[in-house]
Amino acid sequence: MSTPEIPNSPNASDSSSSPSPAKRPRQSRSGLTDTGVRKAAAKSDRSRAREFALQALYQHLVGRNEAEAIDSFTRDLAGFHKADSVHYDALLHGCIEQSAELDALIVPLLDRKLEEISPVERAVMWIGVYEMRNCLDVPWRVVLNECIELAKEFGGTDGHKYVNGILNGLAPNLRAAEVQSDKAGKVGKTNTD
Repeated sequence: MSTPEIPNSPNASDSSSSPSPAKRPRQSRSGLTDTGVRKAAAKSDRSRAREFALQALYQHLVGRNEAEAIDSFTRDLAGFHKADSVHYDALLHGCIEQSAELDALIVPLLDRKLEEISPVERAVMWIGVYEMRNCLDVPWRVVLNECIELAKEFGGTDGHKYVNGILNGLAPNLRAAEVQSDKAGKVGKTNTD
């Protein structure tokens, strides 16, 4: 029995090489890169708005740049035209204007000083808390998932886990009825299955 040839493998172009065990090509999940991050083509206009808002908020946190200057710079970046600019505006300006309130909600759940939190994770948490408080058309689970994706793509190695823990801890206070409804729905499904 001969070894099946895999396209782009040494066996495919060189039949004289010694046979090696067939390797199955890695199956990718649709819309995700090999690191589990969503591919650009699979992102919604709101997801793109969150990415640009994250980059802008990072500039605010690290460079202490003013919102208007950050906004002008960010709108000139490649791909901005594919983002939901209204949502981006709400996130950028809303997070900066409400930064003290957002921090006040986040701080009680932290296991370290706020200054020790990465600016990326802090900005992602600002986006999550802002959306939970002000964007009631976005379900809390969507907010949570979007923020986890942002932290995976732009943050440190386990930053997404930290963001998940903080936002999950805040959700029952910020979206009490919605979280309660989700929990009741899960219990109902578990009991009937």
